[in-house]
Amino acid sequence: MENNVGSVDRLVRLVGGAILIAIGIASIVHILHAGTIVGVIATLVGLVFFGTGVTRFCLLYQLLGVDTCKAP
Repeated sequence: MENNVGSVDRLVRLVGGAILIAIGIASIVHILHAGTIVGVIATLVGLVFFGTGVTRFCLLYQLLGVDTCKAP
């Protein structure tokens, strides 16, 4: 697997993913009143974002031919 997620993109994914995970978990345990389903969805999306930030590889980017690692 070749990296296709650049530095800025990676940072946004890591921070955004962590925030979504926190919101999702807070919703699941009823700290936030967004609902359990919303909490589960936010947690799953956050995990995907965080995971793609850690691995620096995004399958959707590969399928669409997007690469934010390389300079234009």
